[in-house]
Amino acid sequence: MRKDIVESADNNHILCEPLAQYSISCAHYSLFENEPVHTAAADIRVIELFAGVGGFRIGLERASKRFKTVWNNQWEPSTKRQDASIIYCRNFGTAGHSNEDISTVSVDMIPDGDLLVGGFPCQDYSVATTLKRSGGIEGKKGVLWWEIHRILRDHKNPPKYLILENVDRLLGSPAKQRGRDFAIILASLSDLGYSVEWRVINAAEYGMPQRRKRTYMFAFKSDMPMSVKTTDPWKWLSNDGIMAKAFTVEPTSTHQSEFNITGSLGDISDNFNNRGKASPFRHSGIMINRKVYTADFKPCYDGLSVVLGDILIDEQQTPQEFFIDAEALNKWKYAKGGKSEKRVNKTTGYEYNYSEGAMAFPDSIDKPSRTIITGEGGAAPSRFKHVVQTPSGRYRRLTPIELERLNMFPDNHTQGTSDMRRAFLMGNALVTGIVERIGISLLNDIDSSSAI
Repeated sequence: MRKDIVESADNNHILCEPLAQYSISCAHYSLFENEPVHTAAADIRVIELFAGVGGFRIGLERASKRFKTVWNNQWEPSTKRQDASIIYCRNFGTAGHSNEDISTVSVDMIPDGDLLVGGFPCQDYSVATTLKRSGGIEGKKGVLWWEIHRILRDHKNPPKYLILENVDRLLGSPAKQRGRDFAIILASLSDLGYSVEWRVINAAEYGMPQRRKRTYMFAFKSDMPMSVKTTDPWKWLSNDGIMAKAFTVEPTSTHQSEFNITGSLGDISDNFNNRGKASPFRHSGIMINRKVYTADFKPCYDGLSVVLGDILIDEQQTPQEFFIDAEALNKWKYAKGGKSEKRVNKTTGYEYNYSEGAMAFPDSIDKPSRTIITGEGGAAPSRFKHVVQTPSGRYRRLTPIELERLNMFPDNHTQGTSDMRRAFLMGNALVTGIVERIGISLLNDIDSSSAI
């Protein structure tokens, strides 16, 4: 459903509501400030890990000015120019910012916080025992998860709440042990005294402009007041939980199940679901003291929705380099089209049959966009890049501003680096409207618990 188009207050650009309001309100606080963060008793002090260009911060600050980021870390390995860190500091200031490898940061350097957030990379979360670290835990590749674990384990005052984001396939990885990685994460958090609620959320199913599906986890210390409400886990998942309040669902569920995660982390790594063909984790669930309650729910949303066409800039304002030349159009059509052809491996000379289905060309502007990826930038024809047709009939790629809008970032948030890098940064980012809703739900629960 297309929404009415409105002008922003500064008249510099046109956006659809509510994106226009997001851009306006976000610029009024925190953004572009370079002063130390001062907190009051009612504020929620935020620690932001793997901060990227600040998606979590934007979402939380739109939810309430009471969310105050007191420390954040962004480090991109094997990269000379730290674009994400530079952009973060330009938008939010340098106060509390760390541009260091998180594995080298002492826990003592991280201030007290109430809420830790982060979108950690999806890698291999298996654990291994080595001769040097007998009985110890070592992430083979998923070292960044274990850095979160280290901070929660070793900090003198670990945060009460966590909001974490990852790809939806986390619930089913790896292929040989479906669900093992997620089981390790849940068990390790339980052992640190946290209960964990999760939900796989497709942003477009709640009115947002992109079909981006991600796993969001909300964890809280098991001695927090909200723990009382989890005595009925199924009601928490369908009605009373932080996720249920933020993203309403139909009350009935399918594929409902419950089970315990048992054994040491090493045992889980070696044995969890060894013989299972499917992950036991559904798209919604809660874990309490290693007891898992999980189910699938149908999203329930009847509000207005933003579609791709709503966020497009005017054809006359689009830089020429984003238009596709007539000579290149056939290459784009080939890349997007269905194929069944013989190909030869250039290394081995092996000939094989290759086939793939067709992609929409151009992309529909009357519904939310497909998931944007890190490779959206650049003029080279690609099967996965978005292409839209303008009112005059011309074809073009999406601009950095439009990619920002699809993730519900303010216009030009990532300016200062190349178009290619800006696209990469948005491909790695999250839809900030998701975080905003979770932040509102969390704050409402905190306030209601305090009033009792």
